[in-house]
Amino acid sequence: MPIAIALIRGINVGGKHKLPMDLLRSLCEDLGLRDVRTLIQSGNVVFRCRDGAAPGAASNLEAAIENRCGFRPSVVVRDHDELRRVLKASPFEDHEALDPSRLLVMFLADDPQRGARKALAAFGPTPERIALRGREAFLYFPNGIARSKLSMSAVEKALGVPATCRNWNTLKRLEALASERPSP
Repeated sequence: MPIAIALIRGINVGGKHKLPMDLLRSLCEDLGLRDVRTLIQSGNVVFRCRDGAAPGAASNLEAAIENRCGFRPSVVVRDHDELRRVLKASPFEDHEALDPSRLLVMFLADDPQRGARKALAAFGPTPERIALRGREAFLYFPNGIARSKLSMSAVEKALGVPATCRNWNTLKRLEALASERPSP
């Protein structure tokens, strides 16, 4: 059974959209996902599923959360190989020297809209760096996200599709979790 990773947007942030991880694991198991494991409270789920089932897991999980919790977060799913490729594909040549807590990947739910690159370029010269690679946007905030004038919502609007971000540290931890064998 292939391994996949679900990235859930906007749960357990600022006291809104609370979703305990034990409930999230239970919802995933009810959907037929196996060996379900979560990482931190921000909606990162590693699981196994039938061949070809990973793409449908996003909408199924969105609906299950809405039915049980009363809100519908965006969910983006990538398989383990896609996550590995993302970790090898940083467009920033100096990414090894960058602060991994300030290097983020925005995972898009679908292909970016036409004109997305032009819309991103319109942000003009800023200390932040943005690079679009397929269904991922790589972002680096040298002064931290809190001090940036570039908002995630503006980037997402420019891309034209729902998305969710994770920092490099979290992605490396997710890849390590996906590489582990679950305990019996």
